[in-house]
Amino acid sequence: MNIAVVGAGVSGLVSAHLLGQRHKITLFEPEQWLGGHTHTVEVDGLAIDTGFIVFNDRTYPLFEKFLDQLGVAKRKAQMSFSVTDAQQDLEYNGHTLNTLFAQRRNLLRPQFWQMVWQILRFNKLGTELASSGNIPDVCLGEFLDNHGFDGWMVSHYLLPMGAAIWSASIDDMRRFPLQFFLRFFHHHGLLAVTNRPQWYTVQGGSWQYVKRLQQNPNFALEQGNGVQAVTRSADHVEVVDSQGKRWQFDEVVFACHSDQALALLTDATAAEQAVLGAIRYADNEVILHTDVSQLPQRRDAWASWNYQMGAGADKPVALSYNMNILQGLSSDKTYCVTLNPIKAIKPSSIIGKYRYAHPQFDLAAEAAKARRNEICGVNRSHFCGAYWYSGFHEDGVRSAVDVCRRFGLSL
Repeated sequence: MNIAVVGAGVSGLVSAHLLGQRHKITLFEPEQWLGGHTHTVEVDGLAIDTGFIVFNDRTYPLFEKFLDQLGVAKRKAQMSFSVTDAQQDLEYNGHTLNTLFAQRRNLLRPQFWQMVWQILRFNKLGTELASSGNIPDVCLGEFLDNHGFDGWMVSHYLLPMGAAIWSASIDDMRRFPLQFFLRFFHHHGLLAVTNRPQWYTVQGGSWQYVKRLQQNPNFALEQGNGVQAVTRSADHVEVVDSQGKRWQFDEVVFACHSDQALALLTDATAAEQAVLGAIRYADNEVILHTDVSQLPQRRDAWASWNYQMGAGADKPVALSYNMNILQGLSSDKTYCVTLNPIKAIKPSSIIGKYRYAHPQFDLAAEAAKARRNEICGVNRSHFCGAYWYSGFHEDGVRSAVDVCRRFGLSL
């Protein structure tokens, strides 16, 4: 078959790689780099990831299998999380007891001990509910209110951590489906103090797997040439590229965000409009820099992920990744990737600026995801992307494999 794949993020790359074993594939990508959120930047001889960074050995089985097949190595990474609130003069890093009390006055703060106690209570209750499968069909915020969770446990731990994971606002996290949240936290070991998965980064930057696929003969690549419009008919699919050229294919795989796919369809069905249109996205400003003032004041409080309070509950998450810790960079400079900074970054320290959109999950999105079979594999069209599951790299691979199985192909 002659198949178009729209978008060269991880879903599009996996789709093109697998489908190309048996079919003629053309992969369209508007950007000058392949990989979508897999965007590695070379700085001072170092390969620094600015989008996709980490994966683990428990919840990324397909992505790990994919790396193994490509012969791409991984390295262990430390995963830790800090919170800084300048107004409350509070900072902590939950990695060890020493980093938890990096700010020694926290030992004497009743609010802090109340937070620790409520975290343990939430973890116990969350584990019981996730294990039983009897999770209420409510939002996270409603559940917290109903069970008397309040104070710093909510405002300075749970909601910030969720906001950091899903690149969401605090308000969005309160609207987050509880079933989705608890299953994810339970599955990733985030409701346990011990027995957590080992996290990794790709050795030499996440672009290593993209580089292997760039040499892949399984597909033709239209890089720097996106798609403007897609129209389906009884016997073919017409694709108009960014240069106005018209192509004909037997099938089309939309490996872009759901809202982008909907915008490309000139003949979207009612089901496609309802399903694809129900998933919202948050646009995040991302800055690669060396300004350590974006990290906690105390060095012991520096973590892999560093959350900054003060943006406002309706504003995008303010978060800095310490790339030296995450990627094990050997340098006298500390490289940071900051999302949506709330205080100015020194202009002289800025290396690059980027924008990435992340799917936002609420009850409407969950209902739409449950209708996937109404639009996938129908009308010569297939939709894949991390938005069908939890929004992460493994989910992008998984959704691509879902599509490829319809064609008799898999990892």
